[in-house]
Amino acid sequence: MKKEVALFDQIKGSLIVSCQALPGEPLHSPYIMGRMAYAAMLGGAKGIRANGLEDIREIKKNVNLPIIGIIKQDYENSEVFITPTIKEIELLVNEGVDVIALDATDRVRPDGTTIKEFFPKIREKYPNQLFMADCSTYEEGMLAAQIGFDWIGTTLCGYTGYTKNEEIPNYQMIKSLVQDCPNPVIAEGGISSPDQLKKIMELGVHAAVVGSAITRPMEITKRFIQAVSESRETHN
Repeated sequence: MKKEVALFDQIKGSLIVSCQALPGEPLHSPYIMGRMAYAAMLGGAKGIRANGLEDIREIKKNVNLPIIGIIKQDYENSEVFITPTIKEIELLVNEGVDVIALDATDRVRPDGTTIKEFFPKIREKYPNQLFMADCSTYEEGMLAAQIGFDWIGTTLCGYTGYTKNEEIPNYQMIKSLVQDCPNPVIAEGGISSPDQLKKIMELGVHAAVVGSAITRPMEITKRFIQAVSESRETHN
């Protein structure tokens, strides 16, 4: 409990930077993610979100910040891919990450269960592990708090079939969860500018996660190229 309180206090009102690069992306390398996390720490980040054991281990060598760990794994029979099964959870527990994040949407998991069926068993097996719920709707966030998650994240809003038309960041979802959810709310997903982050922090979230806008130069470049293209169309 003391560790939990200390960790909550450490990240309260702060920025967590997501340092991830998937296979096939130019920066896919544990070494690069370790340096990326170090740069984020120097810039003032108070936490890191990372994917995969190799990246997590390298990041630990470079920074002394809380780590939200995930393992992205695709399974043929499910759309759930963020820490989808007990196998990935066990790997992260054994690695000793501070917080384990997993998909807490309403979608059926690879083992055929829903999060309401799946997570209580995880909570019972690992009572001292901190868990973050990656949700896509207000209702999923409230349910996640009810079944035992420690942190409630808005990570997957806009990324499930039933939220793909939502504009992100979803300020209303964030605001409603902050008002109604008894657990710390972590804003994540689609935060692409300091102005957006400021607006979100003013809603009263416990902390916020920013990823692509900081650590994915290919995606950042695409946004600038889009601006160039729009400018050309305007002047032609």
